[in-house]
Amino acid sequence: MGENEDVLVNVRGGVGLLTLNRPKAINSLNHGMVTTMAQALTAWERDDDIRAVMLDGAGERGLCAGGDIVAIYHSARGDGSEARAFWYDEYLLNAHIGRYRKPYVALMDGIVMGGGVGVSAHGSVRVVTDTTKMAMPEVGIGFIPDVGGTYLLSRAPGRLGLHAGLTGATFTGADAIALGFADHYVPHERLEAFKNAVIDDGVDAALAAYAVEPPASTLAAQRDWIDECYAAETVADILTALRDHGTDEARRAADLIETRSPIAVSVTLEAVRRAGRLDTLEDVLRQEYRTSCASLRSHDLVEGIRAQVVDKDRNPKWSPDSLAAVTPADVESYFAPADRELEFEK
Repeated sequence: MGENEDVLVNVRGGVGLLTLNRPKAINSLNHGMVTTMAQALTAWERDDDIRAVMLDGAGERGLCAGGDIVAIYHSARGDGSEARAFWYDEYLLNAHIGRYRKPYVALMDGIVMGGGVGVSAHGSVRVVTDTTKMAMPEVGIGFIPDVGGTYLLSRAPGRLGLHAGLTGATFTGADAIALGFADHYVPHERLEAFKNAVIDDGVDAALAAYAVEPPASTLAAQRDWIDECYAAETVADILTALRDHGTDEARRAADLIETRSPIAVSVTLEAVRRAGRLDTLEDVLRQEYRTSCASLRSHDLVEGIRAQVVDKDRNPKWSPDSLAAVTPADVESYFAPADRELEFEK
């Protein structure tokens, strides 16, 4: 593969190597990258010479900052067909990673957000480091956590997942393990050696040699107030509980949620709760495809991306402009069947 490819596809020592290769964009995923990954994974799954797959990102900044939201923005301002096609194939890829029949080693180093979580956190061997900065930050752009994110958030201990999803705040590698987004902790400076060991000695031997006990999770240590405050019925009730709690951390969480799209946080609360009642990753991805398609029809997705990455004024004008203005019907509309439902091959 040429160095100008958006995904580098190589094989070394019986290990299929996928390197996301848009370092200037922190390896943000576009449709072509999703297609390349899907084709490589399908071929390798059938190839007896390939014993494992390993995913990493080019450059120093991280594995993947998410989907290419500028492309989503332009599609949403048009007929939305490109965005819908991208999500359709991306979610099929997320599901394939979740049921992959060979070890799938994801190196979740540096920034791993949104779509980056989708191509790593459903793998069977999920490795974080001391530089990992993970998040499902969708509510900040008027979007709903997707790529199987609500599956993971709904299954995190206590209500840690609701906290991560409603604030969109970043969390560490140690937190990622506590939340169930990752399994193993390898120090950043030993990651290259770990990679080589996977190729030379196999996955188990590499983990035995390089994985260490993760530091204590600061997020897990705050479960008392998180579990208590996020038990409230609505987002408004959660904000009241956070404000009343009186700690700096709870107040900061409330401050963050209040900057987010009111409809997006309201739908996210419902989406995570519903995801917890669904059985499989595929079931949750079907629901997420509905909420993503609904977001395309909303005011807030275009406005959120505009404010964050197009005009960069960081001053979105949300509509509805308050939690009080969001109706149950507004929320329910996000769960209506998509024009074309997400279907998985049997």
